[in-house]
Amino acid sequence: MARRHDPERRRRIIDAAIRVVGQKGIAGLSHRTVAAEADVPLGSTTYHFASLDELLVAALRQANEGFAKVLAAHPALSDPRTDLPAELARVLGEWLGGDRTGVELEYELYLAALRRPALRPVAAEWAEGVGAVLADRTDPMTVRALVALMDGICLQVLLTDTPYDEEYARKALARVVPPSP
Repeated sequence: MARRHDPERRRRIIDAAIRVVGQKGIAGLSHRTVAAEADVPLGSTTYHFASLDELLVAALRQANEGFAKVLAAHPALSDPRTDLPAELARVLGEWLGGDRTGVELEYELYLAALRRPALRPVAAEWAEGVGAVLADRTDPMTVRALVALMDGICLQVLLTDTPYDEEYARKALARVVPPSP
Protein backbone atom coordinates (compact mmCIF):
# COMPACT_ATOMS: atom_id res chain seq x y z
CA MET A 1 0.00 0.00 0.00
CA ALA A 2 1.32 3.44 -0.90
CA ARG A 3 2.06 5.78 1.94
CA ARG A 4 -0.38 8.68 2.13
CA HIS A 5 1.24 12.11 2.02
CA ASP A 6 -0.13 14.19 4.87
CA PRO A 7 1.81 17.47 5.28
CA GLU A 8 -0.59 18.71 7.98
CA ARG A 9 -0.27 15.63 10.19
CA ARG A 10 2.35 17.14 12.52
CA ARG A 11 0.18 20.22 13.05
CA ARG A 12 -2.91 18.07 13.66
CA ILE A 13 -1.00 16.09 16.28
CA ILE A 14 0.02 19.32 18.06
CA ASP A 15 -3.57 20.59 17.91
CA ALA A 16 -4.76 17.26 19.32
CA ALA A 17 -2.21 17.46 22.15
CA ILE A 18 -3.52 20.91 23.04
CA ARG A 19 -7.09 19.60 23.09
CA VAL A 20 -6.09 16.60 25.24
CA VAL A 21 -4.34 18.86 27.77
CA GLY A 22 -7.38 21.17 27.72
CA GLN A 23 -9.72 18.26 28.46
CA LYS A 24 -7.63 16.04 30.72
CA GLY A 25 -4.69 18.12 31.88
CA ILE A 26 -1.03 17.30 31.37
CA ALA A 27 -1.47 14.05 33.29
CA GLY A 28 -3.90 12.84 30.60
CA LEU A 29 -1.41 13.38 27.79
CA SER A 30 0.12 10.33 26.17
CA HIS A 31 1.06 9.37 22.64
CA ARG A 32 -1.97 7.09 22.66
CA THR A 33 -4.49 9.77 23.76
CA VAL A 34 -3.08 12.24 21.24
CA ALA A 35 -3.16 9.70 18.41
CA ALA A 36 -6.80 8.92 19.20
CA GLU A 37 -7.70 12.63 19.37
CA ALA A 38 -5.87 13.39 16.11
CA ASP A 39 -7.29 10.28 14.44
CA VAL A 40 -3.84 9.14 13.35
CA PRO A 41 -1.96 5.90 13.93
CA LEU A 42 -0.01 5.74 17.19
CA GLY A 43 3.21 5.46 15.21
CA SER A 44 2.59 8.91 13.71
CA THR A 45 2.80 10.60 17.07
CA THR A 46 6.04 8.86 17.97
CA TYR A 47 7.43 9.50 14.49
CA HIS A 48 6.90 13.25 14.80
CA PHE A 49 7.58 13.46 18.55
CA ALA A 50 9.96 10.92 20.08
CA SER A 51 8.99 11.96 23.61
CA LEU A 52 6.08 13.60 25.37
CA ASP A 53 8.38 16.48 26.26
CA GLU A 54 8.98 17.12 22.55
CA LEU A 55 5.22 17.13 22.00
CA LEU A 56 4.67 19.46 24.97
CA VAL A 57 7.37 21.83 23.68
CA ALA A 58 5.57 22.03 20.34
CA ALA A 59 2.20 22.50 22.06
CA LEU A 60 3.53 25.25 24.35
CA ARG A 61 5.20 27.02 21.44
CA GLN A 62 1.92 26.98 19.54
CA ALA A 63 -0.07 28.07 22.61
CA ASN A 64 2.34 30.99 23.12
CA GLU A 65 1.22 32.29 19.74
CA GLY A 66 -2.13 33.28 21.29
CA PHE A 67 -0.72 36.08 23.42
CA ALA A 68 1.79 37.03 20.72
CA LYS A 69 -1.10 37.61 18.30
CA VAL A 70 -2.88 39.82 20.82
CA LEU A 71 0.32 41.85 21.31
CA ALA A 72 0.87 42.15 17.56
CA ALA A 73 -2.67 43.50 17.17
CA HIS A 74 -1.68 46.48 19.36
CA PRO A 75 0.93 48.49 17.46
CA ALA A 76 0.29 51.37 19.88
CA LEU A 77 2.46 49.51 22.40
CA SER A 78 5.53 50.73 20.53
CA ASP A 79 4.26 54.29 20.10
CA PRO A 80 6.01 56.51 22.69
CA ARG A 81 2.94 58.80 22.75
CA THR A 82 0.73 55.98 24.02
CA ASP A 83 0.04 55.57 27.73
CA LEU A 84 1.94 52.29 28.17
CA PRO A 85 0.24 51.08 31.38
CA ALA A 86 -3.21 51.77 29.93
CA GLU A 87 -2.39 49.99 26.67
CA LEU A 88 -0.90 46.97 28.49
CA ALA A 89 -3.97 46.79 30.74
CA ARG A 90 -6.16 46.88 27.63
CA VAL A 91 -4.11 44.09 26.01
CA LEU A 92 -4.41 41.91 29.13
CA GLY A 93 -8.15 42.56 29.20
CA GLU A 94 -8.53 41.54 25.57
CA TRP A 95 -6.50 38.37 26.13
CA LEU A 96 -8.23 37.36 29.36
CA GLY A 97 -11.61 38.30 27.91
CA GLY A 98 -11.15 36.06 24.89
CA ASP A 99 -11.14 32.28 24.88
CA ARG A 100 -10.73 31.53 28.59
CA THR A 101 -10.00 27.87 27.90
CA GLY A 102 -7.13 28.87 25.61
CA VAL A 103 -5.67 31.19 28.23
CA GLU A 104 -5.94 28.52 30.94
CA LEU A 105 -4.36 25.98 28.65
CA GLU A 106 -1.50 28.32 27.80
CA TYR A 107 -0.80 28.81 31.50
CA GLU A 108 -1.11 25.10 32.25
CA LEU A 109 1.53 24.37 29.62
CA TYR A 110 3.62 27.33 30.80
CA LEU A 111 3.56 26.14 34.42
CA ALA A 112 4.35 22.57 33.38
CA ALA A 113 7.88 23.91 32.88
CA LEU A 114 8.26 23.81 36.67
CA ARG A 115 8.49 20.02 36.53
CA ARG A 116 9.65 19.54 32.92
CA PRO A 117 12.95 21.28 32.24
CA ALA A 118 12.59 20.71 28.49
CA LEU A 119 9.73 23.24 28.53
CA ARG A 120 11.64 26.01 30.30
CA PRO A 121 13.24 27.58 27.22
CA VAL A 122 9.86 27.73 25.48
CA ALA A 123 8.18 29.14 28.59
CA ALA A 124 10.89 31.82 28.65
CA GLU A 125 10.03 32.72 25.04
CA TRP A 126 6.74 34.21 26.28
CA ALA A 127 8.56 36.70 28.50
CA GLU A 128 11.14 37.38 25.79
CA GLY A 129 8.39 38.06 23.25
CA VAL A 130 6.69 40.56 25.52
CA GLY A 131 10.08 42.06 26.35
CA ALA A 132 10.90 42.50 22.67
CA VAL A 133 7.67 44.43 22.15
CA LEU A 134 8.39 46.70 25.13
CA ALA A 135 12.17 47.10 24.61
CA ASP A 136 11.82 50.37 22.72
CA ARG A 137 9.53 51.85 25.37
CA THR A 138 11.55 51.37 28.54
CA ASP A 139 14.70 49.92 30.08
CA PRO A 140 15.34 46.16 30.51
CA MET A 141 14.73 46.17 34.29
CA THR A 142 11.33 47.82 33.86
CA VAL A 143 10.46 45.39 31.07
CA ARG A 144 11.18 42.46 33.40
CA ALA A 145 9.08 44.01 36.16
CA LEU A 146 6.18 44.64 33.74
CA VAL A 147 6.29 41.07 32.46
CA ALA A 148 6.34 39.72 36.02
CA LEU A 149 3.43 41.92 37.06
CA MET A 150 1.34 41.04 34.00
CA ASP A 151 2.06 37.37 34.59
CA GLY A 152 0.99 37.74 38.22
CA ILE A 153 -2.21 39.57 37.33
CA CYS A 154 -3.12 36.87 34.81
CA LEU A 155 -2.45 34.09 37.29
CA GLN A 156 -4.53 35.80 39.97
CA VAL A 157 -7.47 36.16 37.59
CA LEU A 158 -7.19 32.55 36.46
CA LEU A 159 -6.62 30.99 39.89
CA THR A 160 -9.11 33.02 41.89
CA ASP A 161 -11.77 33.04 39.18
CA THR A 162 -12.25 36.76 39.75
CA PRO A 163 -13.09 39.08 36.88
CA TYR A 164 -10.25 41.02 35.32
CA ASP A 165 -10.09 44.60 36.61
CA GLU A 166 -8.54 46.75 33.89
CA GLU A 167 -8.36 49.86 36.07
CA TYR A 168 -6.50 47.97 38.80
CA ALA A 169 -4.09 46.56 36.19
CA ARG A 170 -3.51 50.03 34.72
CA LYS A 171 -2.75 51.53 38.14
CA ALA A 172 -0.46 48.64 39.12
CA LEU A 173 1.42 48.79 35.80
CA ALA A 174 1.74 52.59 36.12
CA ARG A 175 3.59 52.10 39.41
CA VAL A 176 6.28 50.14 37.53
CA VAL A 177 6.68 52.42 34.51
CA PRO A 178 8.93 55.41 35.19
CA PRO A 179 7.30 58.78 34.48
CA SER A 180 8.02 60.22 31.04
CA PRO A 181 10.69 62.95 31.01
